[in-house]
Amino acid sequence: MLQTAKRPATAERRRALFTEATEIIDRAFAQKLALDDVARQVATSRRQLQRAFAEAGETSFRTYLQRVRMEHAAELLRGSDQAVNAVASAVGYRQPAQFAKAFRRHHGAPPSSFRAGGGEASMQALAA
Repeated sequence: MLQTAKRPATAERRRALFTEATEIIDRAFAQKLALDDVARQVATSRRQLQRAFAEAGETSFRTYLQRVRMEHAAELLRGSDQAVNAVASAVGYRQPAQFAKAFRRHHGAPPSSFRAGGGEASMQALAA
């Protein structure tokens, strides 16, 4: 069970932090992003940003970042003929094997078969 902020001002501040942080992630997902770096950019502590993600976003920094990267990766695989290694790099992964493993976990299919099926492998896996 998630614990929510007790005071309305605290909850509002955490929502604002979450929004600012997600805007940074949405813009810079392909770069190396660390929780500490984003916390500095939004002028808060690491712990406060963790709380903002947990309470306002009902997720974690790492999970949100991975979700954004995987959505962009799926778009690139569907809409281009870039090699999987190039897609991995374009969405912020330095190791193609790490990207392939994360992609398979997130979409239910490896990147190569996801592309071959036009992204349908993911939809079928989710429907099952």
